[in-house]
Amino acid sequence: MFQAGVTVTAEPHVLSGRYRIDEPIGRGGMASVYKGYDLTLGRDVAIKILDRELADDNAFRTRFRLEAQAASRMAHPTIVRVYDAGEDSLTGADGRVRPVPYIVMELVKGRLLKDVIAAGPVPVADAVRYVDGILEALQYSHRAGVVHRDIKPGNVMVTDAGQVKVMDFGIARAVSDSSSTVAETTQILGTAAYFSPEQAKGEPVDARADLYSTGVVLYELLTGRQPFRGDSPVAVAYQHVSEAPVPPSEVNETVPRALDAVALRALAKDPFQRYQDAASFREALDATVDGRQPSKRQVGALTSELYGPNPRQAAETARSLRQLSTDTTMKRTQAGPPVAWIWAGVAVLAVLLISLLFWVLSIQPPATPAARSVPNVVGFTYDAANEALADEDLLAYRVDEESSDVAEGNVIRTDPAAGTSVEKEQQVKVYVSTGQKMTDVPPLTGLAQDAATQALTDAGLTLGTITPQNDKDLAAGTVVSADPADGTSVPAGSTVNLVVASGRVAIDDVTGYTVDKATTVLQDAGLTVTVKDDPNCPSAPNVTAQSLPPGDVPVHSEITLTVCTGS
Repeated sequence: MFQAGVTVTAEPHVLSGRYRIDEPIGRGGMASVYKGYDLTLGRDVAIKILDRELADDNAFRTRFRLEAQAASRMAHPTIVRVYDAGEDSLTGADGRVRPVPYIVMELVKGRLLKDVIAAGPVPVADAVRYVDGILEALQYSHRAGVVHRDIKPGNVMVTDAGQVKVMDFGIARAVSDSSSTVAETTQILGTAAYFSPEQAKGEPVDARADLYSTGVVLYELLTGRQPFRGDSPVAVAYQHVSEAPVPPSEVNETVPRALDAVALRALAKDPFQRYQDAASFREALDATVDGRQPSKRQVGALTSELYGPNPRQAAETARSLRQLSTDTTMKRTQAGPPVAWIWAGVAVLAVLLISLLFWVLSIQPPATPAARSVPNVVGFTYDAANEALADEDLLAYRVDEESSDVAEGNVIRTDPAAGTSVEKEQQVKVYVSTGQKMTDVPPLTGLAQDAATQALTDAGLTLGTITPQNDKDLAAGTVVSADPADGTSVPAGSTVNLVVASGRVAIDDVTGYTVDKATTVLQDAGLTVTVKDDPNCPSAPNVTAQSLPPGDVPVHSEITLTVCTGS
């Protein structure tokens, strides 16, 4: 049913006496995925079972279990939860008992991102949303110290509600630690199209490798194809290391040039030139929604900065040189000149080259980029700051930031700061105020005072004055109302005053009232009324005494009214 060479009965197989395996729902380069059922907790799950080639490797099974356990500690809405990992065994047709490593995951209803891409062009807004979801998952996992190593559309789910969920955290590490070459790793993971340059070269990787792979996914979502394609995984890996990607807008003209800059930065060969963390990548994506569109010349300058003046030509030259140096089919067709003539020619040529170099250096100093000073745009609107930076041939990059001191829409600061000397076409981060952070007053009415205080703290608000108020229906400490009222949008840190039930109610002196009127008044105040006859005084229709004195009494108290019933 689920593993080549293993005999399985018609009865559903149960792993470790707990997880029932049902129908298959997916197949990857190293495992098969089945819908399953957790018999202990009574819930649907997804069960990933490793292929036999990997399962037979003892070292891999150990690493796989450790990495799966690490992944199980991550709980985030954008990450497919790993519930459990274990190992069972099955007897094959040859009588050999084989290990069956498996992991039990959250069952997600939706589609793989690779199927979304295969279905047709993805709108730019959806592409940005999908990538933002991937980055949100990476932002969480990287803080937890877990590098995914295999970000690709086949490892990303889009739920029926449009939620992005990333899966297979930690598994790629177990695979890569068990593979000694790029070719082996490629065979296991299925494709080199999403490798970072450092992965392609077999070098150590960190979180920035995940950001590179996410850049490849962004590029594919925007253009419908990967940035590098070739006849073999090795050819693709070589392009990741050596060649520059074509800006996405040159492949799909509907892509904004602002996304060109984001994609090119994410695909930088040097990890130090990429976004240094997922949060920075997300900020850059957010800035494309309303940020300045760089010109085609500025995108070209960024390409030159990240990939060199003409990396494609340099790569072709390198390939040609390697071909010539290894070509053993070329044969001499005529006798060469005498050896003495050769050495004389080499000497003359060397003297000429040295003389020419000396002359060039003496009349033309090396060109250096003209320095620019970052203008002071603090307090400007973003559009005005953008123009001021463009006048200095600098590229503005918008970053929104909350501020209680600077008006919404105005510049708080720049990075590099005003007055800093920078090169032409350098990117300058412009921090724009979104105004003071606002928050809604949470629902407080009807809560106990302690619960209301905690709710205010959780919302970033401060408890103000507490005013007691009599209320016949509410227990002591129950919130009657809040000021500002529930749901009001207020600045973060604001003070909220509460009116809280005192647990008491005021009653009047009802002596002299008729029994019916006194009973009505007291019952309206929430009290339980009992009438007591006093035969020791002449009969009269009015109340002669009450068991509780006038004033505040506990809510829902019992009170006894005395009425004369004597002759």
